[in-house]
Amino acid sequence: MERDIDMKQVDGGVCAAKGYTAAGVYCGIRKNKTKKDLALIYSEVKAACACVYTQNLVKGAPILVTKANVADGFAQAIICNSGNANTCNANGKEIATQMCDLLGSALKISPSDIVVASTGVIGKTLDIEPIASGIAPLIAALGDDSNAAAEAIMTTDLAKKEIAFAFTVGGKTCHIGGICKGSGMIQPNMATMLGFVTTDVSISPAMLQKALSADILDSFNMVSVDGDTSTNDMVTILANGMAGNAEITSTGADYDAFCAALSAVTQYLSRSIAADGEGASKLILCKLTGASDKAAAIKLSKSVINSPLVKCAMFGADANWGRVLCALGYAGVPTDVNQVEVTFTSAAGSITVCQNGMGVDFSEEVAKTVLSEKEITIEITLGDGNASATAFGCDLTYDYVKINGDYRT
Repeated sequence: MERDIDMKQVDGGVCAAKGYTAAGVYCGIRKNKTKKDLALIYSEVKAACACVYTQNLVKGAPILVTKANVADGFAQAIICNSGNANTCNANGKEIATQMCDLLGSALKISPSDIVVASTGVIGKTLDIEPIASGIAPLIAALGDDSNAAAEAIMTTDLAKKEIAFAFTVGGKTCHIGGICKGSGMIQPNMATMLGFVTTDVSISPAMLQKALSADILDSFNMVSVDGDTSTNDMVTILANGMAGNAEITSTGADYDAFCAALSAVTQYLSRSIAADGEGASKLILCKLTGASDKAAAIKLSKSVINSPLVKCAMFGADANWGRVLCALGYAGVPTDVNQVEVTFTSAAGSITVCQNGMGVDFSEEVAKTVLSEKEITIEITLGDGNASATAFGCDLTYDYVKINGDYRT
């Protein structure tokens, strides 16, 4: 749904909203001492909390602990380590629980008001000692430092991902900001990405969950780098109410304004994840219109963005439109392939390569120029209905194999 609200981008990331501080430090989980590996986001008051999680049946221990902690709809802090996923370990839940206990004791808040997350290598035991020794310096570093927190949750990411906006709800100026990590093992389907969002809007836990659950269908769930759904995917949002607006407890203008601001954050972060895919050289969008319904549009657009052959063609700036039709054909969605139109678009222009399910004459030279840009849109028009969807992905390069061929070493 299109929403027209007064909104502007601001600095601050997860610290843009009132009452939030953040930090990131090196505690010793990683071998590389130049890379921060422990992050903290803290609200000075307890906040409404909503989460969405991976749909992978193999789930990281932190997710199981977080689910229990936020069952009441509230939290006050988020702690996340990188370098180790704390997944498929016999003592995983114990370690995740200890992280909450240690932080809760140091911050003088309940351990059950803490969201805990981990990202990194799966199946490697996570030692609590570096984290235990890192809690004090982590808290000491708390401040207006969203950037440090964004850095501390990175794994193979090449770029930090953060954004913030100011907007109005009920006559009050509000803020919302987010950070995330994700580069490889990315096909969230939330339900390896982690996203943390903070806002000072006053909104009930139930409406916050409603907003987040709806939002991810068009944002994080539409991202795919390599088709692998991580064991640790999670998106969390805290809303501490310090903006002073009347609490949002139902749908309406205030709820719509909040949802629009949330969408601005998640859309930006989703694009950032796709653009920073492991080894990626290009951001690829698949904008599909004319599907029979929303579910069909989502499935078809993601089938194209997930296709290794389409990804390779985009890397090589090869207008091999037949691979696009092939991906549509095996998506498992009934569609009239005789009405398909495909156009490639970028900053260099656009070129239509297929109409009515058949190839048309086009300039290979022009196509090469269009597909040589850093951001490419595959525009697909169907004749089945009025539904649409946009999926975010990237090309497949030699570097993806290099990175994942020796990920653990």
